[in-house]
Amino acid sequence: MPSEPLGVLLLSGVHDRAHYAFVVASGAAALGRTVTVFATNSGCHALFSDWLGLADAGRDARIRAVGVAGLDTLRDACLEMGVRLIACEAGLRGEGLDPAHLLPQVEIAGIATFLSAVGGGQIITI
Repeated sequence: MPSEPLGVLLLSGVHDRAHYAFVVASGAAALGRTVTVFATNSGCHALFSDWLGLADAGRDARIRAVGVAGLDTLRDACLEMGVRLIACEAGLRGEGLDPAHLLPQVEIAGIATFLSAVGGGQIITI
């Protein structure tokens, strides 16, 4: 029996929260769950091609130096395992963020698309 879908709602553009959103998403995907990450507001920075917009972005170098997987590794693993990445259209506009900076694999959609993807599954907010 397939496990229930997991939705990760990323509201924050702080490194530690973005990092853990990808930890949770990659872990769940590795266990065979269907995972959708929905980033909104400043959390959309986690779906950009660079990490410069994340608050405390320098933390990534510190955690990699002690052997913890960094954002690039985790996000790449998510993409390889088929995690669906969605940037909130309203969140992008509300924060004044340019969607041209999003990774090519990222969809732009609204909350209804996210809720539909997760269905009756579990949603966590980070």
